[in-house]
Amino acid sequence: MLESGALVLSDRGICCIDEFDKMGDDTRVILHEAMEQQTVSVAKAGIICTLNARTAILAAANPVHSKYDQKLSVVDNIRLPPTLLSRFDLIYLILDKQSEISDRRLANHIVSLYSTEKVGEEKEARCNLIATKDHIDKNFLAKYISYARKHVNPIIPESLTMMLINEYQKMRCMGNNKKTITATPRQLDSMIRLAEALARMSLKAEVTAANVEESVRLIKDALQQSATDPKTGEIDMGIINSGVSATSTEQVKRVCDFIRKVKTDFSSQVSLNGIKYHNLFDYLNDKITKGELEGQTEQVTETDFRRALMQLEEDGEVNLIGHKKAPTLRFIGDH
Repeated sequence: MLESGALVLSDRGICCIDEFDKMGDDTRVILHEAMEQQTVSVAKAGIICTLNARTAILAAANPVHSKYDQKLSVVDNIRLPPTLLSRFDLIYLILDKQSEISDRRLANHIVSLYSTEKVGEEKEARCNLIATKDHIDKNFLAKYISYARKHVNPIIPESLTMMLINEYQKMRCMGNNKKTITATPRQLDSMIRLAEALARMSLKAEVTAANVEESVRLIKDALQQSATDPKTGEIDMGIINSGVSATSTEQVKRVCDFIRKVKTDFSSQVSLNGIKYHNLFDYLNDKITKGELEGQTEQVTETDFRRALMQLEEDGEVNLIGHKKAPTLRFIGDH
């Protein structure tokens, strides 16, 4: 029997996912297809079919160690695959910063949930008064959204095509370093989707210049939070798309060169049992501290060191033997 899951049931709607970082690999594979093709393919128990999943996804995730580390990128903090993370139009960080005003507002709200009936009635009356002045009635809002989804399909006029292209080119040039990527074609797709959504909210038949400007502002604000390299402070889309910033990529290349240079210093170990992981790591940082490695002043992090070893292994220069967390390094061709 084939039953619809959350994504298929959310067709032409929105699917809200909590604890996004806790999902299994099988679920992530389905999300890749749903977010890219808007479909879900099923091949199980002799049933082969493709179901529509034309849904928007709103997801919430927590940092790996329950607290966001400002020194690390979003990918390192959340540990989600870049291939999945890069499919979201907007990524915002909601950090729990200490603030007397916001803390008091939150505390007042929580306490009011457990207040006496009399206080609750006063609160409800106050909310009804505010609703008539500043807020939209919940039932009316639901009908408004339903009507906009069903009847409003805004188009992008020819006069705005050059504006979209120019805004995309500006986003490509936001970084100060030519090696960093500040926008990809996915940001252009996001810009178009957000501009259409903003026009639909206003029940407009055509996208306006103001809609495009607002979509660009939303994307830039999201990138400023989620795609900023913690080392340089520059926007680098490589963090979202590949999980590695341009700065880290350059550092990994340098570490690879350093490992090749110090190979001769471990000639006796290379010829016998190979180089121990921690021995090489400590030796590199000791050389950097003494200023004996040209072009390197900062200590090598364990993350960049691991990436360098993996890069050397992919290039066929070394073999990593033993425990994954602390392997033994053996150069190819050594005996």
